[in-house]
Amino acid sequence: MMQEDIRELFDRVYAAWGDADAFAALYRPDVTVVMPGVFRQGREAVRESMAAAWAGPLRGSRAIDEPLDVRVLGDTAVVVSRAAIVPFGLDAPVPGSEAIATWVLTRTSGEGWAVAAYTNTPAAG
Repeated sequence: MMQEDIRELFDRVYAAWGDADAFAALYRPDVTVVMPGVFRQGREAVRESMAAAWAGPLRGSRAIDEPLDVRVLGDTAVVVSRAAIVPFGLDAPVPGSEAIATWVLTRTSGEGWAVAAYTNTPAAG
């Protein structure tokens, strides 16, 4: 079962989907994001790339994320999830578009959990 405060961070990330400023605010200033063919370093790089995506190919989309494994190691958590983007106008992800994601979260006193690193890879069939 996912810890309630970590679940809350995921809820906030997906509530901010489509708002680059609110979305990036949930990431550490020194975050790294790695996806197939993509490397982003820093909160501002995440904000800029997501703003461009939501102005273009991800406009009107929504994201879904199902945690598969959650490990809390002190003030760090590793969450492995099955993730996908549901394009605007569809009820489900395009078949074959799901990914396995790994989130590294850090917790600081007073600020709670934030995303320190994110990576994903296409899910096997």
